[in-house]
Amino acid sequence: MMNLVRLMIVAAIWLGLAVSAQDELVDERILLTFIPNVQFAPFYVGVEDGYFADAGFNVSLAHLQEPEVLDLVAVGQANFGIVSGEQVILARSRGRDVVYVFEWFQKYPVGLVYSSALDLSDLANLQDMAIGIPGRFGASYSGLTTLLGSAGLSEADIDLREIGFNAPEVFCLGVIDAAIVYVNNEPLQINNLAADGDCGSVREVDVITVASQVDLVSNGLIVSRAYLEENPDAVARMVGGLAGALRSVIDNPAGAYLASLAHVDSLPADEALLKALESAAEEQVDFLASDPDRGDIARSRRRLAAELAERFDRAALTQLNVLLNTIELWDAENIGYSDLSSWEAMRDTLDSMGFLEDDAGSLQDAFSNRFVTGADW
Repeated sequence: MMNLVRLMIVAAIWLGLAVSAQDELVDERILLTFIPNVQFAPFYVGVEDGYFADAGFNVSLAHLQEPEVLDLVAVGQANFGIVSGEQVILARSRGRDVVYVFEWFQKYPVGLVYSSALDLSDLANLQDMAIGIPGRFGASYSGLTTLLGSAGLSEADIDLREIGFNAPEVFCLGVIDAAIVYVNNEPLQINNLAADGDCGSVREVDVITVASQVDLVSNGLIVSRAYLEENPDAVARMVGGLAGALRSVIDNPAGAYLASLAHVDSLPADEALLKALESAAEEQVDFLASDPDRGDIARSRRRLAAELAERFDRAALTQLNVLLNTIELWDAENIGYSDLSSWEAMRDTLDSMGFLEDDAGSLQDAFSNRFVTGADW
């Protein structure tokens, strides 16, 4: 695990390679999806803590719809974007030559949430159950299809209900038995409602993650083939900046939360909470200087959550806990690296859904590990 000293060395190398030959940083956009949210903390840290600047870029961030991100990158109107692996495969089946160069989410973020009172030790028990889903699109639908397939079921075997992005409310009304959700966020919301007695008879929920059944490629950084071939050094530097920022968030979530405040207006910012996070971030810097391993750092995140839970209510800590949950989806021994098998599993899922319009071509052309293989982040 890289400690702060090693991060500083790597940053210095980037600075020497990328910035010494130019007096000014290169303006660059990174296109993100959804809306400003603490789940994008690596990009906010990259801006606020200088990781992108050290890589030679003056980065601005934009939040758009995923199809917009992909189209703008594909046609060269933006150089860098974040999309899901499934969208890369679908785009390539439509002739969009984009390349995925850094796997941000190492675990697929979708799962099935249900009352702990239900017995779903065997997923085949989903037969005839009412399952909520945002809609028949995107990562949620791919995740559901994968879960059903792993149990030998199909959509025809369940009562599938499109509920929009309202799983906590609909689930707690009792009109569905389970829901397809993003595992870092919505189960936390449902458990909070249950703890307050606002979720019917449900007192606690469990989650079956897609990642526990099948390794599907998830969200990552894309560029166009043309940009990659013309500017491999710029891609390498952007990947390095993102990797450094991501590792910083994984290692010091309190500091990442504080950096995110400049970008996410809705984050709780009570003075007492901010002081506690500032203190925790400073203590973590000292801890990281001792060169802890991944396991030690993971335990430090759990200690942070437990210590803050003793001082602040659930509402104040919800977004921090979302960040902590999301870090578990990012953290890996080799961040940024994606496996061919995960791409094959995603292609097979999309094919079974009838979503591939034409041949998506060779999956080896859909992604590249050239900028992360052998890197020491």
